[in-house]
Amino acid sequence: MDSDLHYRTHLPSKMVKSELGIWSVLKSCVGKDLSKITMPVQFNEPLSFLQRISESLEYSQLLDTTHVKSDVERMEIVAGFAISNLASNYNRLGKPFNPLFGETYELQRNGFRLLCEQVSHHPPISAFHAESETFIFHGWIYPKLKLGAKSIEIHPKGTMHLYLKRYNENYSWGNVNCSVHNLIVGKLWIEHHGHMELTCIETGLSVNLNFKASGWFQTELHRVDGFIINNNNKKKLRYLYGKWTESLRSTDIESYEEYEKNNDHKSRLLGESSMESSNIKKSPSVSPKPGKKIFQKLNSLSLRSFSSFEPGGPDELSPDSQDDSMPKADGEIIEILNSKILWEVSPRPDYSPDYYHFTLFTMSLNQILPDVVICLTDSRLRPDIRMLEDGDLEVASVEKQRLEDQQRKLFKVNRPDIQPQWFQKCGMDWKFTGEYWTSTKSHISSIF
Repeated sequence: MDSDLHYRTHLPSKMVKSELGIWSVLKSCVGKDLSKITMPVQFNEPLSFLQRISESLEYSQLLDTTHVKSDVERMEIVAGFAISNLASNYNRLGKPFNPLFGETYELQRNGFRLLCEQVSHHPPISAFHAESETFIFHGWIYPKLKLGAKSIEIHPKGTMHLYLKRYNENYSWGNVNCSVHNLIVGKLWIEHHGHMELTCIETGLSVNLNFKASGWFQTELHRVDGFIINNNNKKKLRYLYGKWTESLRSTDIESYEEYEKNNDHKSRLLGESSMESSNIKKSPSVSPKPGKKIFQKLNSLSLRSFSSFEPGGPDELSPDSQDDSMPKADGEIIEILNSKILWEVSPRPDYSPDYYHFTLFTMSLNQILPDVVICLTDSRLRPDIRMLEDGDLEVASVEKQRLEDQQRKLFKVNRPDIQPQWFQKCGMDWKFTGEYWTSTKSHISSIF
């Protein structure tokens, strides 16, 4: 089916620039849950959060494990897939639209079909279920956002589940935290940090991936590493390392230990002692290229933060605000001997900054394909998202306000009679009923 369809490579309109001050809107929200705050449409990107979830499957081809016989290799593949889920977040500083209760999004692509549904209004919870001939990927996400003194902290609650049909193996993991820095002074920049633990009950294997914070020496930006461990004897089986913005690699333990032995003096020179004092092990993969920048310049004091900019331009910060400068990426990952690539990011088009830094995969997510019938609750039919995509900020703002008012009115009082259509609560998880793909949906009305 995919080969017969033409997926667009651009949005209908480039991102509209605005001079609206970001801090003037956010300064009264410090300490609050931003999911409950009405934000101007200028801060949005033209996607619903349900569509953002679908980006987790951009690299779904990784899960074709029909040729993989080793349980350790399968854990490597699943770890690569989990890391790939985050790659599209790089430089994506626009906020997705909050889904309305009952809003859905379906996607059939690359041999899988996916359904997402907003199953709770407060707290805002999105459930999803994707299936192909080789896997089932499902879970739920509650993207809890809070505003700190100088950053937005994103703590996505929820659990991801992956079932590999051929091997009858169940994998699970949680999302990793994210921060957007320099809201007041400096350049906006984003990082993932914390731990992501992947487990498989059937094989007894796990991997604890450590997403490094940039740190005082700013040598760990975007870096992630961890070990595949046999939980029965606690033996380390493989070392995984890379950047969530670029790639993930794997090597054997002997090669990793040899690398550590030969490069220990370099790690100390790069500030490992300070890392040890905070119980964080330094990644053995620093390539000293101090002049190279991964991030492009952003202006955090206006909506230019979410538009295109010139890479490698002069630093516009005053000397008094250097502590709020944007970290410099520390070069390429050095490949350890006997390493193999588990996942590698697909390059974005050169014009991506003009279109909210979308990947090619993302460019097509809000596209309504000819002769394809979608449910009346599908995110593609939201007028506010459509108008923002078309570059009409004024109408987008009016429609966004109308839908939010409509939602608040609906849930002004407790409504236990209003239930999700396609998912059911099952303990802490949400289970897909399976009825969506066979239903005529004749009983479904538009919520937009």
